[in-house]
Amino acid sequence: MARSLAMLARHSRQESMALLKLAMPICGAQLAQSGMGVTDVIMSGRVSATDLAAVSVGSSLWLPLMLFITGTLIGLTPIVAQLLGGKRSERICPYVHQALWLSIALGIVAGLLLWFSIEPVFRLMAVPTRVMDLSTAYLAAVAFGMPGVALYQALRAYSDGMNHTRPTLWISLIGLGINVPSNYLLIYGGDGLVALFGEIVPAGLRALPALGAVGCGIATALSMWAMCLAMLLYTKRSRAYGPVVLWQTLTRPQWSMMMELLHIGLPIGVAIFVEVTLFTLIALLVASLGEITVAAHQVALNFTSILFMLPLSLAMALTVRVGNTLGAGRPELTRFVAWNGLFVCLLIALLNNVILWLTAGPVVALYTSNQQVQALALSLISLAMIYQVSDSLQVNMAGALRGYKDTRIIMAITLLSYWLIGLGSGHLLGSIGISGVTDALGVYGYWIGLIAGLTVSALLLGWRLKRISRSVADGTRQVPQS
Repeated sequence: MARSLAMLARHSRQESMALLKLAMPICGAQLAQSGMGVTDVIMSGRVSATDLAAVSVGSSLWLPLMLFITGTLIGLTPIVAQLLGGKRSERICPYVHQALWLSIALGIVAGLLLWFSIEPVFRLMAVPTRVMDLSTAYLAAVAFGMPGVALYQALRAYSDGMNHTRPTLWISLIGLGINVPSNYLLIYGGDGLVALFGEIVPAGLRALPALGAVGCGIATALSMWAMCLAMLLYTKRSRAYGPVVLWQTLTRPQWSMMMELLHIGLPIGVAIFVEVTLFTLIALLVASLGEITVAAHQVALNFTSILFMLPLSLAMALTVRVGNTLGAGRPELTRFVAWNGLFVCLLIALLNNVILWLTAGPVVALYTSNQQVQALALSLISLAMIYQVSDSLQVNMAGALRGYKDTRIIMAITLLSYWLIGLGSGHLLGSIGISGVTDALGVYGYWIGLIAGLTVSALLLGWRLKRISRSVADGTRQVPQS
């Protein structure tokens, strides 16, 4: 018995290290990409409140579109991981090419939507005219970058599936490195350069106009294309991708392969879009509760979202590990990999809670000096410590199920858990209350709704993963082969 436990512990340690080796670069890349958003907000906010509002409102529209594209293209990752694990590398290249064709189409459609369909949305949201005009121009600039970021995400999904996650980190840092100086130059113009470098700035550069929010959009598009080109060059020249020769010839569009990618990826894209819109809708509903509540909600959500990057990265790495072992024809090991990944994510969630407990006060004080905002934000972070566990578990269960190519159930569970239970119960508790039980709880009600939705999601995804992993391991269910 003791020997068996020792072997299990050793096996778990080895698998956990392999998972973390994949996850850590992904986490760094996620943080770098978040840094671009933070940079946009800080730099545009120093121009004017109108520019800040334009960038904030515009970001709330293009980010969900980009995340939908990202989720849809993630469908390539388990396909590549399974083909690599099954030593069928010659099949990888055609699938990557189909993902590239698909990414071009998605990027162009997203760009056109940002270019032509924004004004009605702004009018529906009752956005002030000056903010609407400025945000429309900002989004028109971002629109040019959408095909680039879509191509980048397709190549990233391929690289991750090949167990090669480090390029994602380095290229995200390149994107951040381009975003910051481009933002400064285009947002503040020549006057900003003079303020930074003094009289040594050449006359030609001094004449550059300060574009404000529009400059921020141009800088974002430049960063998107820079990341795309960097990933393209890396996948072309690096030897890390072994026998896959991606750029020698280009496979023509093939409907059957593209449908397989959409069959796996589209439910992921919808699920991510649903999750993003849940938080967006809650932010809009909380907006009616006053400035103090809105500020505290945003501070608590922003801080906890940063810590959530590691569980999210583990989920993306777990998709690769499950796909690799499944492709190698080792379903029993795949089952172990999936559940060991959940054990690791549980430990990470508990670690995040310890970090929240120890650092919440000082960190919240960095966001704001308002005592009322601080007190409310700290109480919301206490609630966040409850859902950290369920949120981490549910996102990693979804990651494992993606490795099994079982994605439609994720979409169904997400719709039920997030919108019906999370948003529905949150709005009931936050704005209406339960007759004879409690009055409206305000922002606390919405956060309790989040806890309920994420907990139900974790329970349902856990049930599904248990069923799928067991049936695949005992041979009563076959995972579709690419």
